Amino acid sequence: MTETESFGLERKVALIAGGGAAGDGIGNGRAAAMLLARAGAKVMVADRDPALALRTVEMIRAEGGIAEAHASDIAQEDQCRDLVAATVAAFGRLDCLDNNVGIGSRGSVVEMSQSDWQRVMRINVETMMLLSKHAIPAMMESGDGGAIVNVSSISALRPRGLTAYTASKGAVIALTRAMAVDHGPDGIRVNCVAPGPVYTPMVYQRGMSDAARAARSKASVLGVEGTGWDVGMAVRFLLSAQSRYVTGQTLVVDGGVTLQGPERDSQG
Repeated sequence: MTETESFGLERKVALIAGGGAAGDGIGNGRAAAMLLARAGAKVMVADRDPALALRTVEMIRAEGGIAEAHASDIAQEDQCRDLVAATVAAFGRLDCLDNNVGIGSRGSVVEMSQSDWQRVMRINVETMMLLSKHAIPAMMESGDGGAIVNVSSISALRPRGLTAYTASKGAVIALTRAMAVDHGPDGIRVNCVAPGPVYTPMVYQRGMSDAARAARSKASVLGVEGTGWDVGMAVRFLLSAQSRYVTGQTLVVDGGVTLQGPERDSQG
């Protein structure tokens, strides 16, 4: 058995929400899309910015993989429905979903406006509900079950001054567990990845000094910096046959950062 065959993803179809990234940078979604394609899956790359999704597709095709791009604002239910329909139209089925869309926030409940709180909850939690709502029936139609990964954060496990973000990512973990119970009888596994402070385009585009980047590396007990590839490999594992007996779980990908004390308001 080859390494590709061991994942059991050949002839599977994966939908990656938030699969774009700036330039040729490797974000969590782009890494997952490329790794799934390398394992033999056909990949639909969705992003609100069509140019970012298309660049991911170009990178996959350059390696011989099969992928299509679709522009979607998955905060809108009709666009979630259309995205799933476009995936099935392009590839004939849907087996895997990576719910990777999210935004950050800062401040306590005293400092947050109601509109900002609602926006974080809508983008970080409601999008996962809406896309899963339409993806799960499509997975059931394939007759082979399916697998979903929802991307949370270590902020859900270690609050540090990012209150709305922490609450939303905690909700993602609870949503994951509830979905796993609801849809296990349908043969659909639902798991969660909780990344630590990984270095991705979303992070470095905000600006980060060399000192701040070094501090993030030192926060890991391994003394190394995480990347989008680390998150992507965790997503691929949880969507693959290698995790066939794993559901409702949260896989922390943080180099051991949560084993140490938190730093308030650090970027992660």
